[in-house]
Parts: sequence; structure tokens; C-alpha cells
Amino acid sequence: MSEAITGAQIERVVETVRQAAKAEIMPRFRSLETADIKTKSGQHDLVTEADLAAETYLRSALAEVFPDALIVGEESISADPALRGKIGDAPFAIILDPVDGTWNFANALPLFGVILAITVFGRPIFGLLYDPVVDDWIIGDAARQTKLIRDGGQSQALDVSNGGDVSEMTGFIHFYLLPKEKQAQMGVLLPYIGRSWSLRCSCHEYRLIAQGRADFVISGTLNPWDHAAGVLAVEQAGGVARMLDGRDYNAGIETGYLLAAPSEESWEQLCRAFAFLSE
Repeated sequence: MSEAITGAQIERVVETVRQAAKAEIMPRFRSLETADIKTKSGQHDLVTEADLAAETYLRSALAEVFPDALIVGEESISADPALRGKIGDAPFAIILDPVDGTWNFANALPLFGVILAITVFGRPIFGLLYDPVVDDWIIGDAARQTKLIRDGGQSQALDVSNGGDVSEMTGFIHFYLLPKEKQAQMGVLLPYIGRSWSLRCSCHEYRLIAQGRADFVISGTLNPWDHAAGVLAVEQAGGVARMLDGRDYNAGIETGYLLAAPSEESWEQLCRAFAFLSE
């Protein structure tokens, strides 16, 4: 299978995601019953009927467009963790997060999205960051500049921010997902960063960075459904995204820390600030 996907295939992917959101996600938003929400690894790791139904819809529909692709999602990997290890070796894989920001979704907060990435041996070549609430989407494509597209076809090319000193940058730190000993060290650093927080939604964190409205994200939880599309969107908007140890990002990598920033200089500054994470 070719490493590139055609314009017609991109249109099919986008419309499939939009239809999944209209059919399976938005009708359930703020309409979930208690029985529709379950926990996975812990009380803050949720899955809803919307996650399961949307992933089933997407996997079935996308298999018609890409019959030879490995198609995996957060929920299918949760059910069969061995699927996670197949992504890096797959010549062509589609990675889905059917409802990114499930905690927000389950708690009636309109800050969630759908993430879709296409990888070739783990390397992202296409990424979609879709907001079903406002029905717009960001496309990261290895062949062209990242774009924000709205319903109706209006398209806007995106650029990351100008970066700056660490003390001036704003970004996303997944603080409570860090090991406890690293949380203490990160806590000491926080006053020296311009501003940091977490949206509990990688889709919107990467969207903001690609649009130049935030500067960075650092994460040690390398779920490919959270990061592969966003990494490409940031890179094709002029940013830098790689592992804290200098390795290029690959969806097959399972351990380490991923840092995305608006420029090489900004990345290097942040890398020095976060060096304790790799010690």
C-alpha cells in the first residue's frame, strides 16, 4: 500500500468521522445513563457507550476504504493489549481514539474530540483532530501544511507560535499521569513556566498548539491514539515533536517522554527544563 493517501480517501475519512460523531457520539452527549459509563484501569479512566459504538462504526466503515490496513482503536486495544505491539510493524495502520476526552464527555463538558492517525511502520503520515461539537477539523498531512477546515469548506493554513523563554511559554503537562516521584520534581519546576495545565483531551491540546495558541505538551503516557495525529499536525504547522531523549516519534514507542514545541530553540529549552524526567 502507498505511503500517501489520496485526496478522495481523505474526504472519505473526514466524512466517515463526521458521520460517526453524528450517529454515535453527539446523540449520547449529556444523555448518558449511569449504566452507560464504566471504568477501565481506574476511577478516572472511563469508557462510555459512545466510545464503543463510535469505534465499532469507524472500524467497519474504514475497512471498506482501506481493506489492507491494520485498524485499531483505544477500545479494541483495551480489550486486546497485544494489538498495541503491532502498530510499529504495520506497513499501514489506522489508529483511532473514538472519543478523546472521555472524562469530559461523561461529565457533560463540551471539550472532547475524535482523533484518527494513519501510520507507516509507526511513522505518522496523516492525522485528523476533529471537534464534533462545532464540526470543524484539523488535518496534519506529511505532504503539506497543517490546515483547519470548517463545515462549508473554509480552510485556514496553521502556524505554531513563536515560542520564547520557558518563563513565557504556556503548555500542557499531564501532571497526575507522572510517577509520584516525578510529580514532586515537576511541582518545583511549575512556578518557572509561564502557565501550565491539562485539558484532559489530547485532541484539543494539540489543536491549540498547531494553531499557535499554546506552546508545548509533555507526556509520558504514549498511547498512540492520543499522540500520533497531533505530532504530525504540530510538525506540519512548523513545530518540533520528538522524544525527550532525541529519538524521532514513532507510534510503536511505548516508553519515554514525548515533547512537542513550536521551534527547535523552544524544544531545546524545554528539554533542558524537563531533563529530570529521564533521570
